[in-house]
Amino acid sequence: MKIQVNVNSACCSILTGLILMTLAVSLQAEELESAIARGGVLYDKWYKVIDVDAPTTPHALYPADKKYAKDAKNNWRCKECHGWDYQGKDGAYSKGKHHSGLVGINGANGKDIKEIVALLSAPPHGYGDKLSAADLNDLALFVSQGQADMDRYIDRASKAPKGDQAKGEAYFNTICAKCHGKDGLQPKEMPPLGSLMGNPWEVMHKVLNGQPAESMPSLRALDHQIAADILAHITTLPKER
Repeated sequence: MKIQVNVNSACCSILTGLILMTLAVSLQAEELESAIARGGVLYDKWYKVIDVDAPTTPHALYPADKKYAKDAKNNWRCKECHGWDYQGKDGAYSKGKHHSGLVGINGANGKDIKEIVALLSAPPHGYGDKLSAADLNDLALFVSQGQADMDRYIDRASKAPKGDQAKGEAYFNTICAKCHGKDGLQPKEMPPLGSLMGNPWEVMHKVLNGQPAESMPSLRALDHQIAADILAHITTLPKER
């Protein structure tokens, strides 16, 4: 009987250890979301995030014959080449003033973080002397693990969010309205939210990751459908003040 008790005790200890280990791994995995979200705002406008001046020399990879060729402030932004939908020349930037003819980052989904960091650091990308090791790691995490499947949440042809407007209204009014107002007309320094839905991919990216150098929360750790529902509600908001 004594042996049986010891065995049961040992089994309980092992089981408890496994549960705690599983919980720790789960929590660690969840915490990655904050680093990925930070990578998302670095992808948007990295120099705003780290509070430095924008580059003045055009990015080496940006084509010389495209609209933003001489605009270093824009052509050093990852999104300018690779798009808000991460598909580059094959996505929303397949035409129009932001068309660069460059590929997206969607091909790097699931790629090893160290490989992405190495690619970002070395020429011709050239971020090695502009971003810290932590910045590069967060940006690489976003590229590898943080890309949302935009086609799942936004209809590419119509640009309509695939969301529930009623649910989106509740989410918006409890999460977003404190800063943007229930009508989406705040703050006054930015355009009305309803007017931004001509580029729903950008809005989706910012809802998931936040706005560079602003206190806007990231909803990345929540079901991404919540972001799509919020976008659906935003389409109902005023486009003018």
